[in-house]
Amino acid sequence: MDWLQRMKLAMDYIEENLSDEIDYEVAAKMACCSSYHFQRMFAFITGVPLSEYIRRRRLTLAAFELQNNGNKVIDVALKYGYNSPNSFARAFTIMHGITPGMARSKGVVLKAYPRLSFHISIKGEVEMNYRMEEKEAFRVFGTEGTFSVINGQCYRDIPQFWLRCIENGTAERILRTAQDKGATITGDIYGNEDLLLSAAMYGHNSDGTLKYMICAPVSGKEVPKDFIVLDVPAFTWAVFPTEKHPREQTCERIQSIWQRIFTEWFATSDFEHADGPEFEMYYHAGKEQFISEVWIPVVKRK
Repeated sequence: MDWLQRMKLAMDYIEENLSDEIDYEVAAKMACCSSYHFQRMFAFITGVPLSEYIRRRRLTLAAFELQNNGNKVIDVALKYGYNSPNSFARAFTIMHGITPGMARSKGVVLKAYPRLSFHISIKGEVEMNYRMEEKEAFRVFGTEGTFSVINGQCYRDIPQFWLRCIENGTAERILRTAQDKGATITGDIYGNEDLLLSAAMYGHNSDGTLKYMICAPVSGKEVPKDFIVLDVPAFTWAVFPTEKHPREQTCERIQSIWQRIFTEWFATSDFEHADGPEFEMYYHAGKEQFISEVWIPVVKRK
């Protein structure tokens, strides 16, 4: 079954359960990925968080029912997952600009968000560089935080996490400790001395949170006890580099790579996401230039 068919099955499930409970795990299983990866892939492809899409679709159907069927507001509210008429009225008014009661009036303007469908658009004007890496198990160490992925909150909080770790000296300590230990993940592609810090994304939870770790590779030697150690199993990795860029463009460049991975590479490759941590690698490329890489554990699609 190809990527488009899997996404169609997931969307069919969501649409069929808009008036019932929607289990993200079930939808993700149909798309053959974890709930976290399904939500992130959905947001990258559509530009809208999955939770927001579901909210808009439910309020679209609620407006249809109020205008055409004459159902009671309380009944429609409960049908589409709102525990009270007040919470339903607030959400309805934010989206449609009028109250649920006014939706029955003739000539009022309502907003309708249609069901999404997926297709592959072949552009071809910009190539996407990647390589495949086979890596034995390795270890990284560093400091971690737990962040919410709901409505993209992590993309606002993680940069602040980096800033705190830079300002309080934690990032520098990780880098210096790693240089003392002499471990490496990436070999000689850019030169071992050029790997600066890494970021690991893992521990994706059903409550919409993930663990994010600012880290560096370490050998079997001990590291300071106030650092976290993460053991990474052997995987096949799909590795996506950015072009060289100044430091201030790092966030922009790596976010662009992430979007292309989920909207282009996974949609057309023979691989799917394996159950393992993801990494961002940050390198110094000389002359105030930097290179970033996204490392994703993958398996052959069944």
